[in-house]
Amino acid sequence: MAMLELQLRGEFIELDKLLKATGLADSGGQARALIAAGEVRVDGQVELRKTAKMRAGQVVEFGGQRVRVVAAA
Repeated sequence: MAMLELQLRGEFIELDKLLKATGLADSGGQARALIAAGEVRVDGQVELRKTAKMRAGQVVEFGGQRVRVVAAA
């Protein structure tokens, strides 16, 4: 499974914005629908909160892709 990295600009990024920023979702609306449908996992657990705060060290999985959230430089 491929692993992407997303570098934070601040302390956190909301889950729906992460999916859009990494290209895993084409739009914010699609991202929110995927989350609501239970298709997105955070650290191995299904995450249903669209605006859950993703922080450095967390891993988001969707559609065979994994995104590791890394701290701002």
